[in-house]
Amino acid sequence: MNTKLLGSSLIISGTALGAGMLAIPMVLAQFGLLFGTLLMIFICFGTTYAALLLLEATIKSGGGLGLNSIARKTMGKGGQFFTNALLYALLICLLMAYILGAADLVSQLTANMGIELTATQSQVAFTLLAGLVIAGGTGIIDKLNRGLFFIMIACLALTLTFLLPDFSADNLVRVTNHDHIELIKTSAVLFTSFGFMVVIPSLVAYNQEATDRQLRNMVILGSIIPLACYLCWLFAVVGNLNPQQLGQLQGVGDLIAAFEHHSSWIGSLLSVFTGLALLTSFFGVAMSLFNQNKDMFNQNRAVTYVLTFVLPLAGSLLAADKFLAVLGYAGIILVFLAVFVPLAMVYKLRSANTESERYSAEGGSIMLLFSGLFGVFLLASQMI
Repeated sequence: MNTKLLGSSLIISGTALGAGMLAIPMVLAQFGLLFGTLLMIFICFGTTYAALLLLEATIKSGGGLGLNSIARKTMGKGGQFFTNALLYALLICLLMAYILGAADLVSQLTANMGIELTATQSQVAFTLLAGLVIAGGTGIIDKLNRGLFFIMIACLALTLTFLLPDFSADNLVRVTNHDHIELIKTSAVLFTSFGFMVVIPSLVAYNQEATDRQLRNMVILGSIIPLACYLCWLFAVVGNLNPQQLGQLQGVGDLIAAFEHHSSWIGSLLSVFTGLALLTSFFGVAMSLFNQNKDMFNQNRAVTYVLTFVLPLAGSLLAADKFLAVLGYAGIILVFLAVFVPLAMVYKLRSANTESERYSAEGGSIMLLFSGLFGVFLLASQMI
């Protein structure tokens, strides 16, 4: 795999890695490592296969910068409208969340430098500057994301190193909650933590010279890296905190505070990791929306830049309080967009009985059925 494909895999990983890195231990630790690990692997497998279905649809339809062209070629105008509605709802919601989160980090950073910025100023400054990176194209995002991603991994490795001396093997076998229904309810958090499929059309267009097998490996590697990071972090949290401490965790701040007695560096490392995870996720989602707008409206970079960021920025400035409540529905939107839409695309393509030597996701009809049931499982987990 060349550096360009590796960078694309890291864009996939960076898009997935976000708040889930710190949220996963808080929702899974109480159920014990065995069931938590099995559920996480299952969610990762189902999400990765759905992403491979989207890859198949992208390749066989001739590709495009965004889902707009792929949906039109595979499902017609009705499917195109439905897909675009879901995609815009999801991406704008996510970008609003990232802008709000990043603005807090910008305010803290500038305050440490003696510069006081209001929340509005921080949101505008972050959006304008980060948006320029997005407008620069996938190549620039790729190169910047590589550096940020390796810093993230270094922060995680250092954190695990600091935690290792106090690691307790006895904690690994403890289970404080035996309610498997409650465990299934966490599937929404896990699924969102592996939500990277929106970047696939952009990365296929970026790697036009790559073979189908290389693109397949790009997607698989990009999904395995977050899984490995999540599992390492879950083991570290469970191994270092006793059940009483785990039961007292109410938010990310509590989790970071629980570790600060191990080393004064851990809080700083986790803060850096959280900030970079937020930034790489923003890059992936914003790149997808930028290319979707470019594909749909066929305008120059300046116009596309405005189209991409005007609604998320306006939403974060004017409707932050109401928006936080809407975020709960993003998971349901993602199920339809990341599972059912690729499944419908591939089903239409395969039903057309056109011979193609291009990539087809492994497993045939049985795996298509599995993907459909996986989507039903995710919806059920959010509606229990």
